[in-house]
Amino acid sequence: MLKEFFDHFPYILLGLEGLYLIGIIFLAGKIIMDTRNTSKTLAYLMLIIFLPVVGIIIYFVFGVNYRKNKFYTFKIERNEQIYQAVSTYIHETHHKTLENHHEEMDQFLTTVNFLYHAGHSPLSQGNYAEILVNGERKFEKVFEVLEKAVHHIHLEYYIYDNDSIGNRLADLLVKKAGQGVKVRFLYDDMGSGKIGKKLLRRLKDAGIEVSPVNKITFRLLANRVNYRDHRKIIIIDGAEVFTGGINVSDKYINPNPKQYWRDVHLYMKGEAAFYFQFLFFSNWIFATEKIPEISQLYFSKNNVGGSSLIQTAASGPDTKPSIMLSTTSAILSAKKRIYIVTPYFIPVETVLNAIKQAALSGVDVRLMVPKSGDSVVVNAAAYSYYEELLENKVRVFFYKKGFIHAKTMLIDDIFSSVGTANMDVRSQELNFEVNALVFDQKINGKLQDLFHEDMNDCEEVHLDSWRKRPKHKVFFEHLARLLSPLI
Repeated sequence: MLKEFFDHFPYILLGLEGLYLIGIIFLAGKIIMDTRNTSKTLAYLMLIIFLPVVGIIIYFVFGVNYRKNKFYTFKIERNEQIYQAVSTYIHETHHKTLENHHEEMDQFLTTVNFLYHAGHSPLSQGNYAEILVNGERKFEKVFEVLEKAVHHIHLEYYIYDNDSIGNRLADLLVKKAGQGVKVRFLYDDMGSGKIGKKLLRRLKDAGIEVSPVNKITFRLLANRVNYRDHRKIIIIDGAEVFTGGINVSDKYINPNPKQYWRDVHLYMKGEAAFYFQFLFFSNWIFATEKIPEISQLYFSKNNVGGSSLIQTAASGPDTKPSIMLSTTSAILSAKKRIYIVTPYFIPVETVLNAIKQAALSGVDVRLMVPKSGDSVVVNAAAYSYYEELLENKVRVFFYKKGFIHAKTMLIDDIFSSVGTANMDVRSQELNFEVNALVFDQKINGKLQDLFHEDMNDCEEVHLDSWRKRPKHKVFFEHLARLLSPLI
């Protein structure tokens, strides 16, 4: 019937085709103007040209830059208001720490000053830091510290599941709320799809303030899935902090040995908590559009006498790409070694070039990744980079015991990064992420020991054998890499 209609009125079809062509031209112009990353620009242009209708849908779901949208203008303005309230302390803390530790921080001074100027993140001193391996150790420590909370507990999680560990944590939060502790809980509405209305209702009924960061009404059509709150943060009484790769889910405590999850979290106590609190309140105000009464009780200024200097690298659609740029800066500061552990290696060009440059300069650069990821396409895209790394003297190790989900990097003898950001485009350009940068020989040594221990469960990839992979696999990997800016 439709064909017959257009046969009788061909000028209508011609008009529609003309309008569609004009629309494509205008959309192409918008993509070129709004998308700063060249590879992403080309990928979106290819999609809308070669997949006419589907490509347009994909762009509007994943590609629209909300950084310029009024949706984030509110958050950016509130971030600045909170910063103005604490700017004096941030300034004094940073400069006092540098004054006391200038010589030992000289190697990484460019990175440290960049984070201070780009993200208002101070370098703090006298902190205690502890590496927590796997969910079993993390949650043991979390429950121990939460039991002692007296004023407030703040949580921000990408994934919170309604399962055994999720309900055990909820029980403790309800208990502490009943004792008069103020509990606030932020969750990502996309990642925490399994949290369940019943668990949320129980938390709210106990007096706990709960909010998604970006409320999603229709998941399949939700543009905001592109800007996920991928952070995992717990702040206790403004003085103690947990962050790292471990979400609230049973799989992280390894109930099934055949589905082993290898991960790392970090516990901190001291002035480092100050900036994490700043980040939490920034997202809380953004999510709820309400400004709570913020007293000094939320911000610790206590030096606990520890040996760790700590600074925070945070990124999101409301900030500069501080994680990507600080990672690049730190890598280029390396003199002896760089050990990177990440579950997803689809780096932006800046980071990739820095890694290759370091390796070709004689630095011992090692990358540990899962042999098999949790996504066929993502895994294939990552595989496409390994030959390039191997050609440039980077050593690549495939972890075989299970899925390695840790996001860590150590450089030389004092620099360590533990956080939530993967080494991929999404983490470094789109998501809300946070990494703790710890300058401490003991923490660095712990991560070195852990890396060498995990190498026992790895196979090293060698260039000659890697080049012998079947051609059809290589083609699929490069095709996946072409689409990697959209993954």
